[in-house]
Amino acid sequence: MKKRLTILLFILINIIAPAQEKNQIIITDGVKTHSVPAFLREGSYYLSLKEFADILQINYYYNQSAKKIELKNDNYSLKVSSRNPFVVVTGKKKNSEETFQLATSTYYIADKIFIPLKYSIAVLQKFLSTGLKFEAPNKLIIMRGSIQPEVKEEKSDKRLDVTGIEVDEKANGTLIKVKSKKRIPSYASSFKDGVLTLIFRKVNADISNTNFEGTGGVVKKIISRNIGDDLELKIFVGSEYTTNEVINVEKSNDILVTIHNKLFVKKDKSPKKEKWEFDVIVIDPGHGGKDAGAIGVNGVKEKDVNLGIALELGKLIQNQMKDVKVVFTRKDDTFIDLYKRGKIANLHNGKLFISIHCNSTPKKPTDANGFEVYLLRPGRTKEAIAIAEFENSVIQYEENPQRYQKLTDENFILVSMAQSAYMRYSEKFAELLHNEFTGHPKIQSRGVKQAGFYVLVGASMPNVLIESGFLSNILDAKYLASKSGQKEMAAFIFEAIKKYRDHYESEMKAN
Repeated sequence: MKKRLTILLFILINIIAPAQEKNQIIITDGVKTHSVPAFLREGSYYLSLKEFADILQINYYYNQSAKKIELKNDNYSLKVSSRNPFVVVTGKKKNSEETFQLATSTYYIADKIFIPLKYSIAVLQKFLSTGLKFEAPNKLIIMRGSIQPEVKEEKSDKRLDVTGIEVDEKANGTLIKVKSKKRIPSYASSFKDGVLTLIFRKVNADISNTNFEGTGGVVKKIISRNIGDDLELKIFVGSEYTTNEVINVEKSNDILVTIHNKLFVKKDKSPKKEKWEFDVIVIDPGHGGKDAGAIGVNGVKEKDVNLGIALELGKLIQNQMKDVKVVFTRKDDTFIDLYKRGKIANLHNGKLFISIHCNSTPKKPTDANGFEVYLLRPGRTKEAIAIAEFENSVIQYEENPQRYQKLTDENFILVSMAQSAYMRYSEKFAELLHNEFTGHPKIQSRGVKQAGFYVLVGASMPNVLIESGFLSNILDAKYLASKSGQKEMAAFIFEAIKKYRDHYESEMKAN
């Protein structure tokens, strides 16, 4: 380490962010004062490591192509990558390596790597071998002597917004509710080496009520701590863990976290091969009978377009995939309850469920056009929510619409847990559909989206809902009403099915 770091240091760093000036960090040792460029995001200051090393005369190596930087002194090296929350400190004498997980990723701006200063205290303390004390929001004291603790767990005079957690272990995963007195504005998450780390911004917790020791489920334990104004939850999971989701509870300040179990776990020593064979595709033409669905600008009814595409798709599968059975939820102009559609799919042990629909807008005609594919998840845009509400409104024609439980965020997360075994397959098929329709000559893909469709809730298999085009658009409506347009739409969907089958069967062989 350079000479100035081997003697007693007292460096006061003042972080300032004038409204009209460039953000910077001022470093002073009492004799000289230096300015270091800083990046300000969501109230946190990010320090440029290159300038930091130059000011303290620390040797460093910067790999521009890989966007990585390594700082070196006599005792340690510090390796940092851009857009990555993990940094590594390596001890030179014992060749020991310690990985630190920051609360948020580093940033890469103007050929410089910035680290979040508030969350990097332990890292810098380890690397510099000197005591650090961070005084939020804008002071860092570096000094020789006894090492100060990185954070204080709790302040007795500070309001604790997160009051506790509730852990509900289920057969296919674990549901964690984080109970909060105020709305949590944002969060960050990362996963490494069996630990899911969640950082909730601008809330502190009652630590005594936010830790957890598991009882044999996928979640082994939960450890919480307050870092400045933020809360960190470390969720330790077993090898059966696959995915997680974090959702703000509707009309509540609480947060729901789902921890999903491993996909297709084979408990049977000799599982039946036919259980996983890609042998049944269920095609669901939306609406029907007394439910016409959307009405096009040319007078075409959505229910007729949906059925036309579905029947053409069924022909392609039957002719080119002789070993695959096609099941229709309806083959004519018949009204079918939403819950019965999923029931039909499950009864036939479907391996893929495709619900076919058409889009529309309240204002007609409209410029909005194109193909969309939806996954069963909470809608995150007004447009997606409106589409789901329209498609779900079919229950008004049913004898018992009360059978449907409102898809609030809390109910949704339970649904997502029930379907977690199929979600990544649904995502793959949706991706393949999107890729196919990017090359369609008349109906361009608007991407993969998410919303809450009742018809997908009951189908216990990989599933998607397709909006084949906008009947409120003159060109889309004309194309979709034509026999040739319906055949071409079916052909593009079929190409995605073929690629999906290859992917599915390779996954089954691997498992």
